[in-house]
Amino acid sequence: MPEHVVEIEQQLRQIAGVVRRRGRLLLEQFGITPPQFDALIILDRSGDLTIGELSSRLYLAYSTTTDLVDRLERAGFVVRSRDTADRRVVLVKLQETGHLVIEKVMDARRAYLGGVLESLDESERLQILRVLNLLHERMHGSD
Repeated sequence: MPEHVVEIEQQLRQIAGVVRRRGRLLLEQFGITPPQFDALIILDRSGDLTIGELSSRLYLAYSTTTDLVDRLERAGFVVRSRDTADRRVVLVKLQETGHLVIEKVMDARRAYLGGVLESLDESERLQILRVLNLLHERMHGSD
C-alpha cells in the first residue's frame, strides 16, 4: 500500500464530514433536506423528469420520491405538469423559486469556503486545486 494512504483517507473523510455538516445547516435555513436539495439540483441539470426518472437518479424508492416531490411542490420549488406529447406522463418541473434556493445555497457554500481559503495565499490555493484535480482524475479513471 502506498505511503500515507491512511492519513489521506482520514483527511478526506474529515473534510467531507465538515462539508456535510455545514451543508445540512445551510439547508435547514432554507427549510429543505439534503435529499430535497439533491432533487432540485438534478432537476436543474437535467430538466423536467418523471417521478420514476427522478427516483432512479436519487437512488430512492418511488414512494419516497413521491413524498419528497409533494413537499417540494407544497414549498413552491417544483410543480407537476402533464407532458405535452403524452398526457398520461406527469413531469416534475423546477420553478423559479427552486432555482433561487439553489443559487442561495450555492452562494452560501462558496462564501463559507472562500472564508476558509482566505487565509491562504494564491499559490497555496492553486496547489490545493491542482492536487484535488489530480486526485479526481485518478479516481474517475478507476470507476
